[in-house]
Amino acid sequence: MAEALLAVSLCWSFKPRHVQEVMLRVPPGSSVQTVLDLAVAQQLLQGPTGQGTGQGTGQGTAQGEDHSALLASLTFQQPGIWGRKVTWSHGVAEGDRIELYRALKVDPKVARRQRFKRQGKGRTGLFAKRKSGVAAGY
Repeated sequence: MAEALLAVSLCWSFKPRHVQEVMLRVPPGSSVQTVLDLAVAQQLLQGPTGQGTGQGTGQGTAQGEDHSALLASLTFQQPGIWGRKVTWSHGVAEGDRIELYRALKVDPKVARRQRFKRQGKGRTGLFAKRKSGVAAGY
């Protein structure tokens, strides 16, 4: 009897606010690295749009190779499952959402300080201008 495949999703983002997700079926006992390898192989076969390699146009294969090269570069990102960091050798389970995290470019504390400096103290937090006679917090 054939083993049942596990349904997992692989999510990544090359730039802010552009998340890509691929649903995959992987054999039991697969690691996070195996899932990424399968995603790269699938993109090579299907192309970036999932419409085949587009051999009639002469462009689809080159685009598919570019896309798979980008996917292969994801090995430099930190993997996680449902928001928790894991290693590349961590096993996956049914329904897992594997996420690949980009490195932070700015420390969140520094970004907050810069945003506060740019916005000024008159519009934020305790210093926000309020209407007279209004209860605190509203």
